[in-house]
Amino acid sequence: MKENNFEAKMEELENVVTKLEKGDMSLDESLINFEKGMKLSKECNKMLEDAEKKITILLENDGEIKEENFENKE
Repeated sequence: MKENNFEAKMEELENVVTKLEKGDMSLDESLINFEKGMKLSKECNKMLEDAEKKITILLENDGEIKEENFENKE
């Protein structure tokens, strides 16, 4: 079972990039791996954006920090 966390996705993306950099795949294999890499890149970017949104939800309120729930509206 594949892990669905940022670190696992980044590791998988790094493996795809390494394969592509070797240059020993056919054009079809390269395209498949490129598409996989783009998908992983977008997923990692989304995870980072969501984490940033969660962090920025910490608001200053009368000298106290208050945490509000983050809702992903997709």
